[in-house]
Amino acid sequence: MADTQLNIAPIGEGLSLKARAYDALKTAITNMNIYADDAELRLDERDLSQRFGVSRTPLREALAQLDQEGLVKIVARRGIFIVRKTKAEILDMITVWAALESMAARLATQHASDSELARLHTLVDQFSQDKVAAKMGEYSDANIKFHQAIIGLGKNQLIADLTDKLFFHVRSIRQRTIFEQDRAKRSVVDHSEIVNALEARDTERAERLVREHTLRLRDHVERYVTLD
Repeated sequence: MADTQLNIAPIGEGLSLKARAYDALKTAITNMNIYADDAELRLDERDLSQRFGVSRTPLREALAQLDQEGLVKIVARRGIFIVRKTKAEILDMITVWAALESMAARLATQHASDSELARLHTLVDQFSQDKVAAKMGEYSDANIKFHQAIIGLGKNQLIADLTDKLFFHVRSIRQRTIFEQDRAKRSVVDHSEIVNALEARDTERAERLVREHTLRLRDHVERYVTLD
């Protein structure tokens, strides 16, 4: 399960200091669960400089690049903040993800090998409705990997590239909500049904199940999730 604070490691040798600071900071941010209620979104430049072990000049350059990419926002006289999307933006992202992942599932029934589809069982079979609550962290991670795997099995690079741009925010929302309103128990059932449809090469059913599964996340966020 993703952290709610930055997990910083000192920057090693290699690329320029700016490039290394950028890579390290982006990795730390993308490994956070930024939609958790207790997520620490404000970044302290001096603290980051000390924890990364670099001067503030390359760090500022890295932050400026992340600001341009929309991952952080530099606010004059207020500070630097990790960007969270609005609820409306998140709903749109989930809707687009549902369309893309369901198409990937459709393509997977046509292009993925039997052995590739069989590997999905490692992300599904170890969990049951009765025991999933006892494996919260494990299931949260497996849930994310399951959806990434379906994208990969579609073997369409453009779908992979487009979902990659959405992944950070959709992953964080999935992690925040997976154990709300018995969503984890329902998710276990959904994943099993999706794998069965994929292995049966039932194109229409696999596409529909994946789309409906992700749209249930959208419905949950719309009804229950409050974002600042």
